[in-house]
Amino acid sequence: MPDQRSLSNRLVVAATAAVLLAGVGLAVPGASAAAAGGGTSAGPAGAGAGGPAADRGDRYRKVGYFVQWGIYGRAFFPKDVETTGMAARLNTIDYAFENVGADGRCFEANAAGVGDAFADYQRSYDAASSVDGVADSWDQPLRGNFNQLRKLKARHPNLSVLVSLGGWSFSKYFSDAALTPASRRAFAASCIDLFIKGNLPQLAGDPAGGAGAAAGVFDGIDLDWEWPGSEGNAGNIIRPEDKRNYSLLLAEFRRQLDAYGRQTHRHYALSAFLPAAPAKISAGIDVRSMFRSLDWATVQGYDLHGTWETGTNHQAQLLSPAADPAPERFSADLAIRSYLCAGAPASKLLLGIPYYGRGWAGVPDVNHGLYQPGTGAAPATFEAGVEDYKVLKTRPGQRFTDRRAGATWLYDGSTFWSYDDLPAIAAKTRYVKANRLGGTMVWELDGDDGTLTAAIAAGLR
Repeated sequence: MPDQRSLSNRLVVAATAAVLLAGVGLAVPGASAAAAGGGTSAGPAGAGAGGPAADRGDRYRKVGYFVQWGIYGRAFFPKDVETTGMAARLNTIDYAFENVGADGRCFEANAAGVGDAFADYQRSYDAASSVDGVADSWDQPLRGNFNQLRKLKARHPNLSVLVSLGGWSFSKYFSDAALTPASRRAFAASCIDLFIKGNLPQLAGDPAGGAGAAAGVFDGIDLDWEWPGSEGNAGNIIRPEDKRNYSLLLAEFRRQLDAYGRQTHRHYALSAFLPAAPAKISAGIDVRSMFRSLDWATVQGYDLHGTWETGTNHQAQLLSPAADPAPERFSADLAIRSYLCAGAPASKLLLGIPYYGRGWAGVPDVNHGLYQPGTGAAPATFEAGVEDYKVLKTRPGQRFTDRRAGATWLYDGSTFWSYDDLPAIAAKTRYVKANRLGGTMVWELDGDDGTLTAAIAAGLR
């Protein structure tokens, strides 16, 4: 493993493997209570819905991403978070994603590939699809997903909702927004005004929106800059100074959220989604500085391998076993240890877990398909090479569990799928507890039927 391959860390990997096999406790270096700073959040105790999970009686934070576009082809609505039992088992929902404009500000729009205000707050929900069974009226100031999330929170007072900015497709202008003190102030102010204060624009004559229309929907902000200082989506603006500027941007968000919180007498959460690859961490993440501003951070524990590579591998393995042919030896454990060794508090790190698998077609029947060449992406429901857990759980084929890696795969003699199932979830929740991490994050809720979310909640009791 790059740079981290000291004797002590190799011993940690071996011992962590024993945890997966035996289910006993282990702490990795840097995960002690002293290293964690003695707390779970930058926010004050008892600070309201955006505050730390422990303040509300939850020892671990359980975050799930609800994607804006899931209401279309996937037909997954906020009500489904309720009916599957997920709302009762999570304590935070991240609503993904809102865009960062070329002017370095948050905005709402109705334009393909740019923004979807219709999904956010203009779409009318009928009684059957509404969280509380009450249909929207045409003239109410807030409709759409935002209103349904408000209703979901009303049913679950311990559930907080954060608005997530950026993501893979909307990170193009993050570097510009973070570039100067003035741009950072303007960016943070625009996002807080739009999503925390809820001052939504009224677009194209639609009555939805207006001053304070979405006030109270969001309890904080999640930044998903993919990636500062290194390559992400094609066309992203990248600068060497992104690493320093990202820390300064988070500090500005923290300052403005706290200032507004003093007016409303509550704490607003600030989180970030962080990369798994050590090279991307080094290029864009000033760990010690950033974590002074964050309540918590979610760490990418998936997309470690996929069909951009010719050979099969575990896409979300907890550990990289000795047989792993990939030179980078990516694993969730490597990512977590990279942050711990750089000074991140263990209690602010949330392990990312996928609710989907990655699949290869044309895989020869050798080693049950593992570490074998494929001919391309496996056919799937929405995107070749990517399939939901709730589909994979009943797909024909033989299932294999690599307990050394904390990984599961499905192989039918030709098609190979790497995904997380119940044994993988059990291994990862043991890992979170043994290493005193802050909890888990899942991408994305519409991939589950409630089974994995229930397993996470049970594993983190």
